[in-house]
Amino acid sequence: MGDRHVIFKQCLKELAEAAGMSLTFMAKPDAARAGSSCHIHCSLWRDGKNAFPGTQQLGRAKVSDTFRWFLGGWLKHVPDVMPFYAPTINSYKRYVDASWAPTRLAWSYDNRTAGFRVVGEGQSLRIECRIAGADANPYLALAACLASGLEGIANKIEPPDCFVGDVYAARNLERVPYTLAQSVERFEKSEFAKRAFGADVLEHYAHFFRSEVAAFDKAVTDWERKRYFERI
Repeated sequence: MGDRHVIFKQCLKELAEAAGMSLTFMAKPDAARAGSSCHIHCSLWRDGKNAFPGTQQLGRAKVSDTFRWFLGGWLKHVPDVMPFYAPTINSYKRYVDASWAPTRLAWSYDNRTAGFRVVGEGQSLRIECRIAGADANPYLALAACLASGLEGIANKIEPPDCFVGDVYAARNLERVPYTLAQSVERFEKSEFAKRAFGADVLEHYAHFFRSEVAAFDKAVTDWERKRYFERI
């Protein structure tokens, strides 16, 4: 799926160029419009069957322990691996309340204000994570998804209660980071991320993302010129 994702993007960019146009997969190319996401639908399969359905009633669906614990781990560890879902400065401009992008960590059924949306039933039962942006590296995003969910199964991490209602209005829920700088700080200190990906990988990506933040901090943007050029 990671390969398909990358080939699809490259194909569209080449088609756009051939037509004399440009195409972007920025998470938020225009502040006045909704952003671009990369929703990840995930289920685990064993012996040709979906391991998520079961006999336990959880809200609307009948689920297995595997489902519960995978959801619990995936949701719990989002802050630990957030740079793999939102890897650029621009990524975090997408997380705006009432914009169809999730801003808080919760799960629900068929609720597009939640970061995690459970959809389907039986063999189609799956978890949709709506947090990753269109700018995400699919290999890293999928690795983060699997590492978090499998950690949940290994440690039997229970998910929080299913959220009902408008997640944007739920101020008591944990919010996704506001900036890449916040995200990297949590990632770099995460014992889970170090254990899941290895110390060398953690150090490499922490350095990469810190370098991105440092480059942005030195940049003079169009916003600054428009706001301050004549005012100051």
